[in-house]
Parts: sequence; C-alpha cells; structure tokens
Amino acid sequence: MKWWLTSLVVCAAFTAQAEVVELYWEDMIPKGYIAPDVQVQHEGSMAQQNLDAPVVPSLDGKVVKIPGFVVPLESDQRLTTEFLLVPYFGACIHVPPPPPNQIVYVKFSTGVPIDNLNDAVWVTGTLSTSGWQGEMATVGYALTGITVTPYDG
Repeated sequence: MKWWLTSLVVCAAFTAQAEVVELYWEDMIPKGYIAPDVQVQHEGSMAQQNLDAPVVPSLDGKVVKIPGFVVPLESDQRLTTEFLLVPYFGACIHVPPPPPNQIVYVKFSTGVPIDNLNDAVWVTGTLSTSGWQGEMATVGYALTGITVTPYDG
C-alpha cells in the first residue's frame, strides 16, 4: 500500500512540474503588437517609455519560468523578498526601464538569496497580468515566486 501512495505523490509532483511554462520576453508581448518608436533622451532622462504596452491576458494565472536579471526592491543582507525581473542587465538602474510588458514584479513571502546581481537567473512562480506600480517603473506583470535558480543558458 505504501508504494501506491509514493507513486501517487511522485505522479502529482511530476504533473505539477510538467505544467510550468517556460517563457521568454518576446512571449510576453501580444502577437501583432508593434511598439511605437522610442524617443531617445540625450539629457540623461531615465523616463520609462511606452507605458501603454499591453500584456498577454492568457498568461494570467500560469505557473511560469522566466530568465532575467534582478533589480532588488526589498531585501536584507541575506534574503530578497521583492524585486523587478528585467530582460537585460542594468535596466531600471543604468538605463531607462523597458516597457511595462517587459518587466515582472516578483514577490517571495519568505525571501530568497540573490548572490550576484550581475548574473542572470531563472524565476519560477505564478504569473499575474495585474501589474504593479512603483517609483522605478510601471510594470505589466506580477509574479508570486516559488524558486530562483542560476540561469543555465
């Protein structure tokens, strides 16, 4: 009888794992959407452009795995509980933020270690299209985090 229960748990874990959708940044832009031309600010402006960039409604509620770079929002010396996940290093810090559909607000209830902000990571969690608004950027997606792992290419 124990082997049956163990098999059921293994099958449930495999099924849950199989439901994770691997997303890339281009998947988060609606098909057919053409972004307007970006106006380059030579005065060093950090203003975010294309604030009305749409999200993909069908992604709402999906468990996803997304690669990107971490921009910490809430952390202590060991753990980070809130951050922005962005498609390229320096976004929101050294260069203006990307459009809202190219930023994910990530929240972990217990916090996760982020060893090096220069390194890309995979973030897995439940995605929402409800967005988020902060001082740094307007964000199109929010994610309740499950795991963060090093990006493996």
